[in-house]
Amino acid sequence: QMQPVESGGGSVQAGGSLRLTCAASGDIFSINYMAWYRHPPGKQRELVASIRADGSTHYADSVKGRFTISKDNAKNTVYLEMSSLKPEDTATYYCDVDYRHGPNYWGKGTLVLVSH
Repeated sequence: QMQPVESGGGSVQAGGSLRLTCAASGDIFSINYMAWYRHPPGKQRELVASIRADGSTHYADSVKGRFTISKDNAKNTVYLEMSSLKPEDTATYYCDVDYRHGPNYWGKGTLVLVSH
C-alpha cells in the first residue's frame, strides 16, 4: 500500500493553528519530494508547500510566513504546521509523494475548516 495517509485536520477558529501529518510508505530515500496541496470548495486545487529530498522548501505566496513544511526521514513523515489560519484556508488538504523511480501517490485528504 503506497498511498500516503494524512491526519490532523479539523475545525478551528480564525487565528488558530493546526498541524497536518502525512505518513508515506516505502524507502524515504527513494522519495524525490513530498508536498501538500489543498482543494478549497468551489475552487481549483493548489500547491501549498513542498519539500525536496535535500530539505529545500517551496511555499505558495498565500501561506508564506504562516505555514511551515518539515519532514522526519526516520518516520517517513511530512508535516505542515499552520498558524494564523484564515477562513480562506478552508479546504481539503492532500499529501503528494513523488518517488524517484515511480509514480506520484496521493492521500485521501484531510479537511481543514476555519471559521470566523
